[in-house]
Amino acid sequence: MSSNSQPTIARLARAVAVTTVFATIAAAHAQVIEPAPIVTPAVTSVATPATPPAAMAAVVTPVTPTARPAPTEPMKPAALPPATAPIATSPIACTAPAEFSRLGHPLQRTARRLASGEPLTIVAIGSSSTAGAGASSAAASYPSRLAVELRERFPGHDITVLNRGVNGDETDQMMARFETGVFAAHPQLVLWQVGTNSVLRDHPLRPHFAQLHEGIDELKATGADVVLIDPQFAPKVLVKSETPGMLDQIALVAKEENVDLFRRFAAMRDWYEAQHLPFDTFVSPDGLHMNDWGYACWAKLLAAAIAEAASRPIASAAAHLTH
Repeated sequence: MSSNSQPTIARLARAVAVTTVFATIAAAHAQVIEPAPIVTPAVTSVATPATPPAAMAAVVTPVTPTARPAPTEPMKPAALPPATAPIATSPIACTAPAEFSRLGHPLQRTARRLASGEPLTIVAIGSSSTAGAGASSAAASYPSRLAVELRERFPGHDITVLNRGVNGDETDQMMARFETGVFAAHPQLVLWQVGTNSVLRDHPLRPHFAQLHEGIDELKATGADVVLIDPQFAPKVLVKSETPGMLDQIALVAKEENVDLFRRFAAMRDWYEAQHLPFDTFVSPDGLHMNDWGYACWAKLLAAAIAEAASRPIASAAAHLTH
């Protein structure tokens, strides 16, 4: 080994020794000053102590501070919302003015069936909004929800609501299904939802007027109570120029045929214009069909209307028919 290399080795040895000493001191110092991790309460707040514990006092150290300094005052977790606290939401009320949801004529056949305790059969015939397009499941369609609502209003009664909705059907196509879809079930009440598809396809109103009269005559001939249901208040219906004419036509036919009309369009318009509910509260993303909330609210309002019309005194019903 040369004489020049010996001092170099000695200097390296001293540097390693110094580095080891400082590393040992730093490690020991970190164990002293490193504060315990702060745990945020998940559900409930922790009460703040009246005075900070001794462990929270600041530590004086000559090391350049890269670690977090101790807090000068205690945390107040009570000011933080719990991490898992539920968000409070208010349920949306299902309401509509009485003039839009009340049936004008008593449901005498339905009333007699309920009074006798015999099973009550209701047929809901129509197109996609009867079938339940836009609902999350068949159980969320309006006929299914209507059955639930009526059974709650008439506990102990055997009440069946048959869904005879077919996507895309117009009035004449529904009438073609009367024999097998309606008459074969021998219902005491028929709910006929009409008009929407004719409007969407820009079909003339005059032929529809005659079809409605003919169809109602066929339903009345079975002795069943009849309730017409007009189109839905939805963006794709509103843009059609024939919509106001269809609404007027259905109302006129119901009056001329002396049958009930459930004004679905007016009730839904009240949700939007008077109650200020956005369309996505009751209309599905397609801008046409109703969603689960819309179908459920429609069924609730219709069930209340049926229950009231089937509970009117016979004397009142007779007087109504003479006017």
